[in-house]
Parts: sequence; C-alpha cells; structure tokens
Amino acid sequence: MKVVETKNSSAGCNANYIQGDIVVAESPLTAEIEAKEACDWLRAAGFPQYAQLYEDSQFPINIVAVKKDHDFLERDLVETLCRQRMGDGEQRVKEKKSSASKEQIPYRSNRTGRRLRWSSFQLSHQPQPSPATLHISSQTAAQLNLFQRFSLLRLTAIMEKCSMSNKHGWTCLSARCAPGALHDLVSVNSRSVPKFMKRMKVPDYKDKAVFGVPLIVHVQRTGQPLPQSIQQALRYLRSNCLDQVGLFRKSGVKSRILALRQMNENFPENVSYEDQSAYDVADMVKQFFRDLPEPLFTNKLSETFLHIYQYVPKEQRLQAVQAAILLLADENREALQTLLCFLHDVVNLVKENQMTPMNLAVCLAPSLFHLNLAKKESSPRVIQKKYATGKPDLKDLNDNQAAAQGLAHMITECNRLFEVPYEMVLQSRSSYLEAEIHTPSLEDLGTQLAESGATFHTYLEHLIQGLQKEAREKFKGWVTCPSPDNTDLAFKKVGDGNPLKLWKASVEVEAPPSVVLNRVLRERHLWDEDFVQWKVVETLDRQTEIYQYVLNSMAPHPSRDFVVLRTWKTDLPKGMCTLVSLSVEHEEAQLIGGVRAVVMDSQYLIEPCGSGKSRLTHICRIDLKGHSPEWYSKGFGHLCAAEVARIRNSFQPLIAEGPETKI
Repeated sequence: MKVVETKNSSAGCNANYIQGDIVVAESPLTAEIEAKEACDWLRAAGFPQYAQLYEDSQFPINIVAVKKDHDFLERDLVETLCRQRMGDGEQRVKEKKSSASKEQIPYRSNRTGRRLRWSSFQLSHQPQPSPATLHISSQTAAQLNLFQRFSLLRLTAIMEKCSMSNKHGWTCLSARCAPGALHDLVSVNSRSVPKFMKRMKVPDYKDKAVFGVPLIVHVQRTGQPLPQSIQQALRYLRSNCLDQVGLFRKSGVKSRILALRQMNENFPENVSYEDQSAYDVADMVKQFFRDLPEPLFTNKLSETFLHIYQYVPKEQRLQAVQAAILLLADENREALQTLLCFLHDVVNLVKENQMTPMNLAVCLAPSLFHLNLAKKESSPRVIQKKYATGKPDLKDLNDNQAAAQGLAHMITECNRLFEVPYEMVLQSRSSYLEAEIHTPSLEDLGTQLAESGATFHTYLEHLIQGLQKEAREKFKGWVTCPSPDNTDLAFKKVGDGNPLKLWKASVEVEAPPSVVLNRVLRERHLWDEDFVQWKVVETLDRQTEIYQYVLNSMAPHPSRDFVVLRTWKTDLPKGMCTLVSLSVEHEEAQLIGGVRAVVMDSQYLIEPCGSGKSRLTHICRIDLKGHSPEWYSKGFGHLCAAEVARIRNSFQPLIAEGPETKI
C-alpha cells in the first residue's frame, strides 16, 4: 500500500496549494496558531481591519492592494491569512469544533524566535547545474576535505609561481605538517611572528547575543553562522532600501545605531527594523562584521586574500580565490556567501543607489578585513609603534587598495566563487568517488547482513536490537563533552573510513514515552523551525515507511532534502519506545529540496523514568553536505543537543507574559 501525504509548514495551514509541482497540505494546528498570531500582530501594528476581515470569514483580501497601501507589511504574514481563508472556508468552523473536543498535548508556540525564511533571496541565487562545475554545498564531508587538500596545493603553486615566498613574505607551512594532513595556509610577515607564545584563555560569550561573538558560536547556538537579527537586517535592506542613494556609503546617526545595537543584544529574537533609516541599519551591519573577534576572512587567510589581489595576475585570480574560499572555515564561508550575494543585489540597482562594486568595496572592506584597526600583539615584549605617527605606512595603503579591489571582484563574481572546478574533480577522480556516500535501496539493505534471506525488515530489527544493547550496557565507550541547556552530550568515532563521528544527546522530558515518540514522529513542525516540507512516500507496514522531508537553510544556501526508511516500536520491554531511520534510494522520492543530505544513522530511544516522564536519547550521524569534518567536530554536537532540548521544551506549558493582576 502506498500513501502519499505531502505537507509544508512555511505557512502553517491545512489548505492544499501548489508549490512548484508538489501539492502541499499543511498542518491545521499550526495554521490556527499562525493565523491567530498574524491577527494579533496586525492589530498591534495598527491594522485591525485585516484581522477583523479574517475573523469575519471575509478573507481573502487583495494582497496586491494591501502591499501597495502598506508596503512595509511582510508578504509572508498576509499570505498566511490569505491561504488559510482560501483553503478551508466554511470547513474551518467545523474543524474548530471537532478539534476542540479532542485533548491536545501542550506545546509552546515561539513565533518571536521563529526562523527567518527568505525564499526570494534563496531562489535568486540558487546554484545552476552545470557539467563543468560542482557546488560546495553538494559535497560530502569527505569530498570537501579532499578538495581542501587540492586547493591548498593549487594555491601554493600559484603563489610560488608569482615568487611570493621570496619577495613578499608569503609563507606556506605545509612542509612543517605531517604528510597527508590538511595544512594551515597562512601568509605572514616574518617581523610579526611573536617570540613568545602566551596561553590564551578561551573567552565566555554567554553575556553576548549578537555583536562580538564568533561565527562558530552562532552556529552552535542556532545552526547558522549569522544571527537571525542580522539576517533580518539584510532582508529589510534588500526589500525596502536598495534604491537608497549611497547605501553603505552615507553614515547613519550614532545614537540610532547604538539603539539598534542594544535592541539586537537585548531582544535578539524580537527585532523589527520597520521605519528605521536604511543608513542606520547598514551601519549596524558593518559594525557586526567589524566587531567579530576575527575578520570574516579569518586571521589565517586574510593576508592570503590580500596577496592574491596584490601579486596574482588577473587571469588567475578567480582560480586562486576559489581555492582560498575552500580553505575558509565553513561558518566564515557561508556568512561570506550570504553577504556577497546580498551586495550583488545592491549592485543590481546601481542606477538608483549609485553603488558600484568598487563603491561598496571601499565602504565595507575595512570592516571585513579588519583593516586600520590597531591589533594587539601576541607578545607583551613587542611595543606597538605602527600608528604613533598617525599616518598609515605603505603596507597599509597597499592592503586597503587590495582589499577594495578584491571585494569588488568577489561581489561581481559571487555566483562563481563557491564552485569547485570540474578539473579538480578529474584530478582526484578515484578518491572523489570513494568519498561519496552511496545510499542503499531497500533491496540492498538485506545484503549488508551476513544472514541468508535477510531483508530490510531484518536490517531494521538488527538496528533496534543494537540500540537496546547499548542501553543495557549504559552506553559504554562514549566520550562525554560539555553540552548546553541541561542536556547530556557524547560522541564516539566510527571506524568505517568516513570522518564523521557518531553523536549522542540525551534529555529528560515531561511526557510518557508514547507521547514523546509521537512528537518526534509526527509533530516535528512543533519543535523544528527549519522544518518546511514533508511527505510519506510509501507506507510499508503499520510501523514502517519511506519518509521525505526538507529542512531550511540560511538564505541563499540551499535547503536540505532527506529521504529515509524509518520504523518505530512501542511494545518493547520496560515500556521503552524506539524510532530508527536511515537514508535510502526510492524512485518516487524526487528531489524537492536544494541538496540531498544523507542520514547514515538516526536512532531515538525513549525510556520511562517515573512520574510520567521519559528519558529521550538521540544517536545520529548525518552528512548535511557542504560542511567539512572540522565543522561537524565544532558545531554538530551542539545542534544535536539543541534538538533534544527543543523536543523537551515543546512539552512545557505556555508561560503567560505581563504583570500579575490582583483579583
């Protein structure tokens, strides 16, 4: 029996509508919540008439007219109400009555912290398939690691050809590293190497929300390198301010910029830029990048980028920059791509805003490269005399010029910078193919076991038994590590040649196992803000199915598409429940997201622990594509811990806000 059920949580309604070639049916529960919150927002914004139209069943309204009269209203907000009303009509009243008779499980609605979905920006910079290039976002962790090695060799060859090592302070430390290791590539001047190394204390960023926080810390907190409030600032500028003359060149008002900064720090999940000056918001964005603990181009590679535009011939610069970008930390590369694509859109309206690529680069390069800033030396014995005269030296002038030229070039070529040249794939063809992750079909799963006549059912049962055995042995052999939000986090290495670790996150949940299982299995839209689309491709039996879902990414990066075989059990000893899944190939599961990710292992174990509570443990190993092994080591464990924490928090009752009233 095949059941196809396609859903989308972006608008949160139960109406069917067309998205591309896919019919999307949305969750009625989420629909009512979002429609109510949209009405509340419209009233607070001074437009109660639209909320009243909805409640009087007189939607749809003319969205074009609304946008024309009130161009600052978000289209997504109005369309949420419009789709809800068009889709259910009179049926909404019936559904409301029937749903009221059912006992609903408590959950938290968190619209203020809702993930930014910026589909127009995402679609406008969607990678175009080409036989001559591959995109970084589609590479496995092992493939990206391989390309980084080749990029290091290519960049070193280009620099040596330009006689950089002897004339201009170029240094490649590859000879000092172990053979086969991914080397650090740095460009330094011999006079800046400190004589004494001082142990650096790892700073604590708990008191900071947005400014002055490393990008990797933002990844650990939210899964994305740019804070939501900064993404919202870019969206506000792109939607409302691209025609402003001198955007990023004209200065904002210091007091208003300071107020924006304080709003970001104090209320990072509830920021609104409506009615704000474009120049104030643009200056705040510049300050965000200027206040990063290290430049967007990183301490290791900033000088490398500058030297590319100082000494490498123009015809080789694109190739050199592509190699250098591959060597950037993933979080820096993703933030850079988002910013460059945004600036490319600014340049597209150059006739209105008079901002050419070079104009933008001159204004932004100092903030992105951290130029003209007095830097602290690593050794206390070094006396800083560089700025004693108040005049920049020749090196500073050359660096500023190279930074401006380089950033202008990167803005122009933003859609080509994040590609992997096909010739690099040809050079590493055999290794590249070995680094690919081949997802099995249902028929292939049985052959992976030594038993004769084994099927995918046998394979899934083998996974469940292995999970139960791990639980009985109290998960021996796992390495514990610090974890956020009152969760337990651990990992262990898997010796199958793939560089990714296996992660385990656990938390106590105030709900019985069967309810927690249903929350994980059927109600992901209540705890995962990136969950935008899902469908059951094929039902294999009462507790086994082929399931496809899509997780959103920071714009303009592509969303992640998953196709998994999953099975669950509720009749295990001691009242335990399990859910295991892994990626499979299925002919009816066509790509509906941007990039097909791979779930190598995902296992949920839910154990009762008394008083109606459960112990939820999630073991997972997932290749999201487009990330290096280092990114997974630094950030993925935190994301696993955050996931189980969100599941736990989804059961917590709503907390009434506002002052207490005496009766």
